Amino acid sequence: MPSCIFHVDANSAYLSWEAASRLQHGDMLDLRTVPAVVGGSQETRHGIILAKSIPAKKYGIQTGESVFEARAKCPNLIVVPPNYSLYMQCSQAFGDILRKYSPVVEQYSIDEYFMDYTGSERTFGDPLSMAYRLKEEIKEELGFTVNIGISSKKLLAKMGSELQKPDKVHTLFPEEIPSKMWPLPVEELFGVGRATSRKLRDRSICTIGDLAHTDPILLNLFLKSYGTLLWNFANGRDDSPVHLTRRVPVKGMGNSTTIAFDVEDSRTAHLVLLSLTETVGARLREGGYCARLVSVSIRTNQLISYSHQRKIHTPTDCTNTIHAIACELFDDIWGHEPIRHLGVRVSDLCNNSFIQMTLFERESEKQRAADRAIDQIRSRYGSGAIIRATFLHSGLAPITGGTVTDEEYPMMTSLL
Repeated sequence: MPSCIFHVDANSAYLSWEAASRLQHGDMLDLRTVPAVVGGSQETRHGIILAKSIPAKKYGIQTGESVFEARAKCPNLIVVPPNYSLYMQCSQAFGDILRKYSPVVEQYSIDEYFMDYTGSERTFGDPLSMAYRLKEEIKEELGFTVNIGISSKKLLAKMGSELQKPDKVHTLFPEEIPSKMWPLPVEELFGVGRATSRKLRDRSICTIGDLAHTDPILLNLFLKSYGTLLWNFANGRDDSPVHLTRRVPVKGMGNSTTIAFDVEDSRTAHLVLLSLTETVGARLREGGYCARLVSVSIRTNQLISYSHQRKIHTPTDCTNTIHAIACELFDDIWGHEPIRHLGVRVSDLCNNSFIQMTLFERESEKQRAADRAIDQIRSRYGSGAIIRATFLHSGLAPITGGTVTDEEYPMMTSLL
């Protein structure tokens, strides 16, 4: 049976997921319809554009440039901070829908999946009709749009999903390569980056078709074996299968942040650690885990990094308990240098369904119940719906830091 592979790619994923979430919580403005970006604050040390709306793209705003540069192009630009916890939830829900239609689904990145549809036609219909139904199902259930590429080869399915955006379905079978792929700029070929593009254009190889018709021996002279790989890609030659992505067991959960100013006192450092631990604790409880090991990392303003960790006698998922240990670890190792970056990590995880506590730890059950109630409120009304009073007038965010870990989202770096 001929292979049939889908590549499903969320359009402007971070921005789309943020927009969909806000609309579901009653916001009247769809960020996708106005110049908007997901990025850090320009006042901090990590103000980079992570995703942009189509209206923002018309101003020449590019992913990866600074928020300062983007605002210079569009003074009325709306900048929203990244919400990695939301992105993980959307990505998982996205993949769960695909698994309804194929037993073999491969996560290529947080916003891209390959799906092997071979043989599923008998149950769900022809690929093109199914792709349109799938696209609409994702839009209706999750509130964001996707592009779907269909082909008999993995590479061509990915190239097909990039042909025209957003909210489109494209086929790119081998017989369609001359008309659909070869006229494209050579930079559009998977695997051709800036440096490779310059080398190719210096030799008048400007389109994917030019590359496909270049003698691979010539390509080997200046690109080595990578030239042969790109020549195969340009001719649609790719036999890599869709690999079933199994959820990797979580080994640990971490949270860290680069601080907008140098921290020089322990009280402020403890507050930053608390803002990080808020998310770590919530993620532990959401995943059904308790931790036996707590670690703290420090990076000074001279970019010198060091860390310390401690084993816990009784596994815990309590935010206060983790924070108290993190503060003790911090106090043990901090040399009073100005601090640029702080991190908290928990590991050596176990299931939280049953924990053997000592007689002196019964009060922790009350704290666990309080934590769960806070999680429910924040999940329903947003992370800012309930905050700790200690953050009032502190100038610090009550919840900060990124949340994605390598264990949760193993990113594939090659189709092969």
